[in-house]
Parts: sequence; C-alpha cells; structure tokens
Amino acid sequence: MAFPTNEQLRELVAPVVASHGMDIEAIKASPAGKKSKVEIKVDADERPTLDTLELVSADISAAFDAAEEQGSANFGAGYTLEVSTPGVDTPLTHPRHWRRNRHRKVRIDGATYRIGALNPEETSVVLIGAKQSVQTHSVSSEQKAVVDIEFNQAPDSELKLTAMTYDEALEWGEDNK
Repeated sequence: MAFPTNEQLRELVAPVVASHGMDIEAIKASPAGKKSKVEIKVDADERPTLDTLELVSADISAAFDAAEEQGSANFGAGYTLEVSTPGVDTPLTHPRHWRRNRHRKVRIDGATYRIGALNPEETSVVLIGAKQSVQTHSVSSEQKAVVDIEFNQAPDSELKLTAMTYDEALEWGEDNK
C-alpha cells in the first residue's frame, strides 16, 4: 500500500478534527521515504491555542497509528506531522473565514476595510471602509481577500460598527451617508 493521498488523509483526519470542534483548512502530504511530511492546517471559531493544537496533533498521530495497524494506511518508514492554523496570508474563501476574522482589517484589490457581520445566509459580509462607509461584499466573490496585519488598536468607532448585526450596520450606513 502506498503513502495515503491527501483525500485519504482528509477522510482519516476529519473525524478527529471535528471531535475538537475544528475544520480542516488544508492538508499537504509530501511522501519521501524517511523524510515524509504531513502538514495539516486547522481552525475553529474559537482560535486554537498551542495546547489545543498539541492535543489535536496527538489524536491525529494516534489515528494514523491505528490506520497503519489495521492495514488501511501505510506511512512507510515514518513521517513528520505538523498541525497548525492557517497563516494570515490565507485568502478568505468561506463564510467561516470571514466570521473568524470579524473586526480585523482585510485587503481586497488594494483597498482596506474592516470586517463586520455576515448576513444570516452567510453569503454577504459588511465591510467598513474609509470614513466609516458601510458596504457589502459577496463571500463568494472572485476578488482575493486577505487579512491585513495591524499593530495599532482599532478605532472604537470602527469596532462599534463591526459589532453591529448585518442589518443594523446597513441601516446605520443608510442613515449616515
């Protein structure tokens, strides 16, 4: 049996990650004899701590060992397992990405906004732009959206807007044009 494919790894890892209330964001396997490497990116609405990632890693390793013992997977001479969260340079492509980065700055096509609430269907998100302009953005947009690192405390006026519900923010935007 060959080293598991990314899809096989995803099937093996999904129940373990889900048991910790997390989502798999990416899996990358690089089979290469003794230097085989499995990288798994996970995330959750409550940002995982290093201790949580250590627990998830141990549980994934145990699942890999059990799969090898059952003969349903073969990791060869060994592997290095790396479990982490996605970096801030990971594009926001799913509603959960927007929800998890609420209140943070995002860069879309060179413009910077602050992320507000998603609509109930999770198809659109409120963005707070320059001078507290309020607009919406399609979550499934083809435009690349990436979190923009900021080192200063966000202005209270912007955080007040991002804390509003989707409808409240749109109403505020209409009333304050």
